[in-house]
Amino acid sequence: MQIEQTALDNIRARPRFKIITDISREDYAVLLKNFLREKSAHYSGSINSETAIISVKSESDTYWKPCLSLRTEHDEEENKTVIRGVFGPTSAVWTFFMFLYFIFSILWMVFITVWFVEKQINSHDFPWAFSASLVTLLCLAATYAATRYGQYKAKLEMQKLREFAEESILTFES
Repeated sequence: MQIEQTALDNIRARPRFKIITDISREDYAVLLKNFLREKSAHYSGSINSETAIISVKSESDTYWKPCLSLRTEHDEEENKTVIRGVFGPTSAVWTFFMFLYFIFSILWMVFITVWFVEKQINSHDFPWAFSASLVTLLCLAATYAATRYGQYKAKLEMQKLREFAEESILTFES
């Protein structure tokens, strides 16, 4: 078994890892289902032959509740199975935050462009543009702060998910 993780993975919003193993994809899915059944007191999830979504059972349910998405691929060259893992919030929460970043970024660009053009042509038609751009930057900063706070609150659960992924492979290879 070989586990790859880079320094960049530690600072990402959605850390990733890659495990290379000799277990076939189908065997891994069956073994992962059995492993999840054994650990059902602490973990829940859904598993099929290509993907798995695992989450930690906890008393508190925050908006950034992390889950582990596992995807299996067959490497033709080495005849091995590659398991790619991504930690992060549910896809709905992730999409929502990306949508907020996108909207606030576009709005900031529009407002700052309107303000800049107004200054260049010596017009006073849009006196609110600069203020709106500052408010949009504050909204963008608040979104970032909410993201970081969610990641901070989910750190322990993400560590448990990482341990789950490593234990599941070590159990299968022994």
